[in-house]
Amino acid sequence: MIEGFDKAPPEVDRFGRRALVVGVAGMALCILPALLSAGLREQFFRSYLLSFVFWIGITLGCFAILMVQHMSGGAWGLVIRRVLESATRTFPLLALLFLPIILGVHSLYIWARPEDVAASEALRHKSAYLNVTFFVARAVFYFAVWFSVSRALNKWSLEQDKTGERKLTSKMQNLCGPGLLLYGLTVTFASIDWVMSLQPEWFSTIYGILFMGGQGLSAMAFVIAVIVLLASRKPMSDVIQPGHLHDLGKLMLAFLMLWAYFAFSQFLIVWSGNLPEETPWYVRRLQSSWKYVGLALVLVHFALPFVLLLSRDLKRNSRRLVIVASLVIVMRFVDLIWMIVPEVRGGGFAIHWMDVVMSFAIGGIWLSVFLRQLGNRPLLPLRDPEIDAAFSHAGGH
Repeated sequence: MIEGFDKAPPEVDRFGRRALVVGVAGMALCILPALLSAGLREQFFRSYLLSFVFWIGITLGCFAILMVQHMSGGAWGLVIRRVLESATRTFPLLALLFLPIILGVHSLYIWARPEDVAASEALRHKSAYLNVTFFVARAVFYFAVWFSVSRALNKWSLEQDKTGERKLTSKMQNLCGPGLLLYGLTVTFASIDWVMSLQPEWFSTIYGILFMGGQGLSAMAFVIAVIVLLASRKPMSDVIQPGHLHDLGKLMLAFLMLWAYFAFSQFLIVWSGNLPEETPWYVRRLQSSWKYVGLALVLVHFALPFVLLLSRDLKRNSRRLVIVASLVIVMRFVDLIWMIVPEVRGGGFAIHWMDVVMSFAIGGIWLSVFLRQLGNRPLLPLRDPEIDAAFSHAGGH
């Protein structure tokens, strides 16, 4: 093993401890008012759902990119594999963090309230699927799939670190094909269960794909931010070169275009179809002050990063690339606000302070576990058969 890569820089551990403090403090700041006020209790669950969906989206995006990397190979994936794997090892934490959503299901979802179901023929028709027992059972299945596949990949990757056996590469590749299929199915149904069913009388056939595109974009932006921070210190400063950043920047651009294509496709299909059961979702957003958020998504979430990422020099400059990645991460949260908040809070544009604080609360807790996992293993898969290509990759760009 190359000296120095068996442990993360000490700053990783320090940042993890600080993130945990921020997370716990933010959670306490949200929980205490919720215990004292019924109105704030409702808001707590709404803000919690928004933040949970954002952070599990980063994790699921890392999970998908990890499987794509195993199947496709390439030096670009070897330098970020440990970051991706560390994110997937947070699934047990996320399963635990899902419990408040179960506790708040009656506050969040109209289909979970018997009196509302009794008053709506559409809800009664969908009650075989949209009911609390089946909702929880499906969530257990989703987490079981994600945990099982990610656990196997992490286990075999760790074994490869110890033994260097080439057959482990084939085992991981063989699992990732079915794993990606399961990812697509589970994320589709999870997005329907957790977000689309906030308005159970509305539906979109492209909803799951839109979430998958957003998760891939969120994850790639997050990975770039982590890699740039690691590259500023040894030992990763000896490995990460402009060529690696260039590849990661191109991938972020690809995910950005993919997300924009899915988002516009949904809008075009719904708006041109002009069906009364579909268009109210956009009418609610485009005929109120929410339209300015939609405009910001077009200009700041897509157009600005798209133009910037066309520059080869920017993609090879760590400082500029991490600024674009940070912008994308922020706008991914704004996109989820656009998708979730109008469904749980009627009227014009409004952001509650809990929406922001809860994102730091769940994010701080998640980051502390992620960084601890990152420090538990070598920063590179040094016995992977293709690792030499990762070290020499930068010289070819």
